[in-house]
Amino acid sequence: MIFGLKLKNILLILLGTAIMSFGIVNFNIQNKLAEGGVTGITLLLYFLFKFNPAYTNLLINIPLFFMGWKLLGRKAFFYTVIGTVGVSVFLWIFQKVPLNMSLKDDLLLAALFAGVCLGVGLGIIFRFGGTSGGVDIIARVAQKYWGISMGRTMFMFDALVILASLLTYLNYREAMYTLVAVFVGARVIDVMAEGAYSARGAMIISDKNTEIAEKIMSDLDRGVTVLRGYGYFTKNEREILYCVVPKNEIIRLKNVVTSVDPHAFVSVTAVHDVLGEGFTLDANKNPFEI
Repeated sequence: MIFGLKLKNILLILLGTAIMSFGIVNFNIQNKLAEGGVTGITLLLYFLFKFNPAYTNLLINIPLFFMGWKLLGRKAFFYTVIGTVGVSVFLWIFQKVPLNMSLKDDLLLAALFAGVCLGVGLGIIFRFGGTSGGVDIIARVAQKYWGISMGRTMFMFDALVILASLLTYLNYREAMYTLVAVFVGARVIDVMAEGAYSARGAMIISDKNTEIAEKIMSDLDRGVTVLRGYGYFTKNEREILYCVVPKNEIIRLKNVVTSVDPHAFVSVTAVHDVLGEGFTLDANKNPFEI
């Protein structure tokens, strides 16, 4: 496609903007819950001056588009434009045809729904290379250059905007439930955006390393790396096996190890991002289509 954009990515980014916008209109606006980032600013302007969020979202994001162009590259920039315009279009549509989903008597439920919609929507957008503009651009830049998770960056900006909302139109009850929605959204974003490649890394120390490595490769079809280690207490050098597997295979890996050596020492750590064969590359070293 033009500029290297993929139709599948565009359609899924638009799906994400639809889910996000649905939550903003039917849970945030209807229940007078704030938000963070640019979305929170548009809600602030809506509740104070009745400015339509569909329009203010575009106006606020125009200067940030230039940051996206310079720091994220052409392809990410166009995906960002698609995401931002998509949010404004769906905000306009859902305001024209809103659902009666007022949950003022159960703001906790409203906050959970708002957070899930925002998190799922933005997670899909991030997962397929886009942003919805605003703080999303800054969050992607922070992840790209400093390794800071997108959810964490957005949460910090959200707190600042929510504080401004609290000082203007929110009461303390609405502010507390807004924080619940923001926290849930941040966690869901991290799961959606990073969970696809999250895995577990295992370090294995055993007297039967060769048998364990062979069984891992035959039973799990996973690679094993041999590291050189030194036991400080025994003063002996020994080999250490290192293997990375998806989360759903960690139990099988443990069973494989203990079936060979029940006394093996196994240390398992969370691996938040994995690149390479079996995760982002197939057996022919070609990237998986996403």
